[in-house]
Amino acid sequence: MIEILEVAKRYGDACALRCITISVAKGEVVALVGPSGSGKSTLLRCINDLESADAGEIRVDGDLIGYELRNGIIKHQPDHRAAKHRAEVGMVFQSFNLFPHMTVIENVMVAPLHVRRIPKAQALEEAAELLRRVRMTEKTDAYPAQLSGGQQQRAAIARALAMKPKVMLFDEPTSALDPETINEVLDVMRELANSGMTMMIATHEMAFAREVADRVIFMSDGGIVEQATAERFFAEPATEQSRAFLGSLLRREGNRACARVPSGALLTA
Repeated sequence: MIEILEVAKRYGDACALRCITISVAKGEVVALVGPSGSGKSTLLRCINDLESADAGEIRVDGDLIGYELRNGIIKHQPDHRAAKHRAEVGMVFQSFNLFPHMTVIENVMVAPLHVRRIPKAQALEEAAELLRRVRMTEKTDAYPAQLSGGQQQRAAIARALAMKPKVMLFDEPTSALDPETINEVLDVMRELANSGMTMMIATHEMAFAREVADRVIFMSDGGIVEQATAERFFAEPATEQSRAFLGSLLRREGNRACARVPSGALLTA
């Protein structure tokens, strides 16, 4: 479903992506993990054509993203073709980016109405079903400012799904959330994965990645350090860099867990 071949991306002197090659099967869930600045977000933005790769090819369901072949020459796609392909790749960001002047259901309906050009009654029906799917039925007529962060992110997921994408990309979807609302979003993503949606997820939620992902790709400094099944990556990381990364996250999670223990509770251990 997703083919990434020798993709590179630079920002001035900084190399954001170094010759990335990945193949993602239909229905597969791939977790992108690694330290901040490793290239995870840039890679997802290139797949969705929000950034243009400087080299290499990206294809979604066989279609070349960002470019097209004309008379034997690869050229940038015109805007209308790029928009069509971008609509087939749903993306959920760290920030929710909901339109503040629209209700939740209006946010979900707006793209199908104006991009897919479907009738309003159909858009309303589909939006209501998506909000039911992400457990937001009771907030249909609420405005974004009236929602918690977890509710806004679930609405953003419904909005992305409204375009009926072939794949879903998640860029650290829980990083801006309070701890008590993270599981609300992860539960929705679990259900999406179980439904057979092809997904690529940049995340620091290791327990979630271990549970949901078919494969884990560890990135650092714009390159792929290691990729393996989730079971193997978390049980036996193959590189010292992967082991150090997982160890640092486990220590951080352990410190957070200790911070939640009531004062004096450890004295009984």
